[in-house]
Amino acid sequence: MQLSFELSLNTGTTPNLTLEEAIRHTAEAGLSHIGLWRHLLVDGAEAAAKAVSAAGLSVSSLCRGGFLTASDAAGQAAALTENRRAIEEAAALGTGELIMVVGGLPAAAHVLGGAGDRGDKDVTAARGRVADRLAELVPYAAEHRVRLVLEALHPMYAADRAVLSTLDQALDLAAPHPASAVGVVVDTFHVWWDPSLSRAIARAGTEGRLAGYQVCDFNLPIANDALKSRGMMGDGYVDFASISRAVAEAGYTGPVEVEIFNEDINNQDAAITLQTMKERYAQLVLPSLQGAGSLV
Repeated sequence: MQLSFELSLNTGTTPNLTLEEAIRHTAEAGLSHIGLWRHLLVDGAEAAAKAVSAAGLSVSSLCRGGFLTASDAAGQAAALTENRRAIEEAAALGTGELIMVVGGLPAAAHVLGGAGDRGDKDVTAARGRVADRLAELVPYAAEHRVRLVLEALHPMYAADRAVLSTLDQALDLAAPHPASAVGVVVDTFHVWWDPSLSRAIARAGTEGRLAGYQVCDFNLPIANDALKSRGMMGDGYVDFASISRAVAEAGYTGPVEVEIFNEDINNQDAAITLQTMKERYAQLVLPSLQGAGSLV
């Protein structure tokens, strides 16, 4: 079995770069893939696809779709429209993987600039609406050969960003749909703490739903903006060896994205960021991927 595990820059790590700059830095660093955020597609997905291809790169994933928890009809319709647009963009970029951050409580929608019922704190109902919207989106995604990739987020983001907190929850939500249409991503920052993680990763592999692997560290103290508490691999508390080994043993051989939201890293020279992430990936992540993968 040929193993790849190519390294990918998720452009969330370099938020100050334009699309063209991110592509150039990624190619100059010798990486094979780039994970794009949708706000960079200012000239359209087709133009972005051409620029990525011209640099000899491939798109590992598109971030992001989701935010499916609105309780009102207008909010639900708007979410479906926006997610169908994201599916079209992913297809145009040539990636089969659309990362889905499913959304938080309507009561907290205003925290991210949205609108919602500030009295609606029913997390079970919110998860139910995610399932309903997902069922509506799956046929459109399948038509475009795009997989909706559910991302479990750390529980501290349950109120505002994602009512899915564990990989098992994401897999349960994916279960009614074909594995080709709905998958999951393992993001070390979000799931490292889960005592059921190894078993859940194995389950994802058995079900054919392991669609992505994103790596970065979990830093302390938590930043004033909790979203920016991620760190470069090796700077925090994640055991990359055990998680990487589980991912490889589950059969994953795709690109590995580095996605870091951190003020210092985000604002430093992108060339330094890319060089450091290559070194840390080679030291802390790749050996366990390759060692476990040889047993698959």
